Amino acid sequence: MAKKAVILAGGLGTRLKPFTDAIPKPLLPIGEKAILEIQIERLAQSGFKEIILATNYKSKYIEKFLGDGSQYGVKVTVSQENKALGTAGPLKLIEDKLLDAPFLVMNGDILTLLDMERMYNYAYNSDSLFVAGVKEIVLPYAFGNISFQGNRITKIEEKPNIVTYALAGVYILKPDILQYIPYDQYFGIDSLLQYMLNNNLPIEKYDIKEYWIDIGRMDDYEKAQTDYEIWEEKLN
Repeated sequence: MAKKAVILAGGLGTRLKPFTDAIPKPLLPIGEKAILEIQIERLAQSGFKEIILATNYKSKYIEKFLGDGSQYGVKVTVSQENKALGTAGPLKLIEDKLLDAPFLVMNGDILTLLDMERMYNYAYNSDSLFVAGVKEIVLPYAFGNISFQGNRITKIEEKPNIVTYALAGVYILKPDILQYIPYDQYFGIDSLLQYMLNNNLPIEKYDIKEYWIDIGRMDDYEKAQTDYEIWEEKLN
């Protein structure tokens, strides 16, 4: 049974204007390849044979650029939404293609060296319908932090790091989860997660230890360009 992946490639990329006025964000170049090309090649290396692109903005541009996927050794098809459906809504449009096995979903603006085959196998054996990739984000804190009792300072911690955990935009879902996504309505992954929490449906996390970057802003895009020169060899 061929493993399937869905890439959410319908974003407008407003924070990367003016580049995205002419080119959809997932086709912005990183090194000598488009973001989508790198993602598809990574998925192919991880054993995914069929990739569905959920598109909206400049859909025909994306379809023409990538073709049928044969040059990457996979089958690529395009699903175009007629209105914005969020990050989970587009899955309902292709429900009939996702009913036979767990499938991967990833945002079209992230780059990662995540071992996606290992994550898939973990999710396959999980009891949860939803396994979310999670990335630890460590942010430097620019000020000293103090503890006190009354007006007396009792402890000084010099510039402690702030540690948060971000949804990394890579998920493994099982077909039964599609029943919780409304048809033809704007519905985000965050809304799906909240629905599951509200109804005591188990959600599992999968820690991403490998390189990961979300190319949402101009400084992220510039960093991805620099980083790509460092880890390009690992993609081949």
